[in-house]
Amino acid sequence: MAATRRFLGIKITPLTRRRLHNFRANRRGYWSLWIFLAIFLVTLFAELIASDKPMLVRYDGDLYFPSLVSYPETTFGGEFPTEADYHDPEVRRLIEEKSGWLLWPMIPYRYDTIVRNLGRPAPSPPSAKNWLGTDDQGRDVLARLIYGFRISVLFGLVLTLFSTVIGVAAGAAQGYFGGLTDLLFQRFMEIWSGLPVLYLLIILASVVEPTFWWLLGLMLLFSWMALVGVVRAEFLRARNFDYVRAARALGLAPVKIIRRHVLPNAMVATLTFMPFVLNSSITTLTSLDFLGFGLPPGSPSLGELLAQGKNNLHAPWLGITGFLVLATMLSLLVFVGEAVRDAFDPRKNVA
Repeated sequence: MAATRRFLGIKITPLTRRRLHNFRANRRGYWSLWIFLAIFLVTLFAELIASDKPMLVRYDGDLYFPSLVSYPETTFGGEFPTEADYHDPEVRRLIEEKSGWLLWPMIPYRYDTIVRNLGRPAPSPPSAKNWLGTDDQGRDVLARLIYGFRISVLFGLVLTLFSTVIGVAAGAAQGYFGGLTDLLFQRFMEIWSGLPVLYLLIILASVVEPTFWWLLGLMLLFSWMALVGVVRAEFLRARNFDYVRAARALGLAPVKIIRRHVLPNAMVATLTFMPFVLNSSITTLTSLDFLGFGLPPGSPSLGELLAQGKNNLHAPWLGITGFLVLATMLSLLVFVGEAVRDAFDPRKNVA
């Protein structure tokens, strides 16, 4: 029998090696994971890639870092004590007169920067200045995509994490204790899951101005139910196993029995479903943003970009760009979910 190995201080058991082998065997899911992680890692540094402030300014022999520190215009010989606008030709002229220069990021616009001197009414088509064009408010589409991708994934990850914790706890309580606890909880879930979720989210989001955390709390009210059924079934199956009965007979507390003996088996099914829960979370946020009930106005959003594409059919690059980015993101997550499902499938053995 293969011995347990360690990698970076983590125990790698034969079972774990088999699961990793099965995951890598699904080439589509394996490469989808790396592609998704690469894109997400890039967007985490959005402020260094797309910003309306230069990363470095040399002025009169000194170096300045506008992306980290706010400098008034008077620092560069201007007249106003407010923060310098580095896109202003006058500010550039003042810097260049002192043998200075500006080092811009790859995209010299933030998600909320209004691009000037487009030469035509917004939305403007893709060009060398704006690689994916601008939206109907004159903002760079590529910059908004980078920020929008990041906030969508982060929102989905946080919502998935909280939903998993609540869903696993609820399913564990139902499955382990059974009886009246399971009966009452099931009736409650039947009523709660029968509510029109999207309509309720729209109504609640229209009562107050939604923020990231407020919207997260509203969606958490309903998203936690996705994993309850799976975890409940695992606990109902495992609660009568001999080792669980033995632990109960020895007087071990229910919380310890759940955590040590039953939960590890239930986590297999939970981990298999998590990529699909993440997919659903991102889709729901996009739907709310598309309908105008999502993140605050002006926030970078894939749903808002799709809405702009619907409202500006004469600017097809808006709708096409939003569709391709969203379809690619969701497809990658689905492929990763399929690979995770294969990894935990006990019927698949190492060749």
